[in-house]
Amino acid sequence: MKLAADVLVALVALLHVWFLVLEMFLWDKPTGLRTFGQSAEQAAASKVLAANQGLYNGFLAAGLVWGLVLGAAGTGVKVFFLACVVVAGVYGAATVGRKILFVQALPAALALAFVLVGP
Repeated sequence: MKLAADVLVALVALLHVWFLVLEMFLWDKPTGLRTFGQSAEQAAASKVLAANQGLYNGFLAAGLVWGLVLGAAGTGVKVFFLACVVVAGVYGAATVGRKILFVQALPAALALAFVLVGP
């Protein structure tokens, strides 16, 4: 069970690294434009905000990796950062689009459930 929890935490961390890349580096590129359904003009106008959002996603990924590196002592760290991801995902789903619930909040909630069940 612990291995499954750690794999899920790592997947959530990787997702957030991907979000960082999308928001910080690909926001105004074809991949970013397609992913977020924006025009080049919209992306140009919001590029700085997206980069800031990407940085926050990087911090979430770093926190999850930190929890993994700590091993058994990192359970509290993993719970905290996964809970942050769930809250951010629910908020994003309510304010931006429902898809965020499935892409961000659901994987984190699943990982959180596995972490809380324990070894």
